[in-house]
Amino acid sequence: MQKITDFFNYNIKMGSDIVLSPKSMLIIIGVFVLTYLFLKVFRRIVFKTLNNDTKLKFRGILTFFNYLVYLIVILITLDNVGVKVSTIFAASAALLVGVSLALQTLIQDVFSGISILADQTVHVGDVIQLDGQVGRVENIMLRTTRAVTRDNKVLIIPNHKFLTSILYNWTENGTLTKESIHFGVAYNTDIQLLKDTVIQITNDHPKVLAKPEPFLLFDDFGDSALMFQLFFSMNKSFEANLVKSDLRFKIFEKLKASNIEIPFPQRVVILKNNTLETK
Repeated sequence: MQKITDFFNYNIKMGSDIVLSPKSMLIIIGVFVLTYLFLKVFRRIVFKTLNNDTKLKFRGILTFFNYLVYLIVILITLDNVGVKVSTIFAASAALLVGVSLALQTLIQDVFSGISILADQTVHVGDVIQLDGQVGRVENIMLRTTRAVTRDNKVLIIPNHKFLTSILYNWTENGTLTKESIHFGVAYNTDIQLLKDTVIQITNDHPKVLAKPEPFLLFDDFGDSALMFQLFFSMNKSFEANLVKSDLRFKIFEKLKASNIEIPFPQRVVILKNNTLETK
C-alpha cells in the first residue's frame, strides 16, 4: 500500500518550477472528464430551448465558450496541483505575443460575430449593403457571414466588417422598402401630363405596391432639364434593380410616344473674331 502511495506521490520534474506527479495527472484527467460531461449536459439543456435556426447561430458561440472554459479549468487545475502558472506564462510570453498578433483579425472576427448574434444586428434573410455590395444573408457564423448577391454569387464577409464599416440593413424595419428613379425632361414639357403618365406606368407594374402610393417629386430646375424623382414602394427590395430597369424602359418608351423630350447636356459654340467661344 505504501508503495502505491509513494508511486502516486512521486514527483516528476519538468523544469525548475514545474513538478508533476501521477496523482496530479489523475486529478487533471478527472477534472477534464468532469468538465467535458458538464459542458455536454449544459449544451444539451441550452439546445432544448432553441429552435433549429437559432441552434445554427449559437453553435459557434457555444464552441468558443467550450474552449474558454477548458482554458480556465486548465489554468486553475495546474495552479492547484502545484504547477506555477505564472512561470509558464513568463517563459512563453514572447510566443503568446506573436500568436496574439497573428490571430488579431481572427479574434476580432470572433468577438464581432458574438456581438452580431447577441445584438441581433443582422438576421438570416436580411438584405444588406456593405462597402457597395448588396446581398441577402444566408448564414451567420462565428467568424464570417455569407450572403448571396443579386447575380447569385456568394459574398463571404469577415464579421469585423460589420463593426468597422457602415452597414445598410434594407429590411431592418420590415420587408417594405421605398425605391426611387431620377430623370429629367425638357423645359417645355406639360408636367401634369408627365406626372399622370409616369404614375400610371408605375401603378401598372406588378411588383410595385399600391399602398403607399407612388408619387413624383419635382426635384430641381437643372441646367438643361426639369429634374424629377419617382418614388415607389415594394416588398422585394432584392429585386429593386430589375423593377427600376423595367420602369425606365416603359417610361422612356411612353415619353417618346408622347413627344416628351428627355434632353441631354448641350454646348453652344460661337465663332467670334476667328476665336472659338463655348457656352
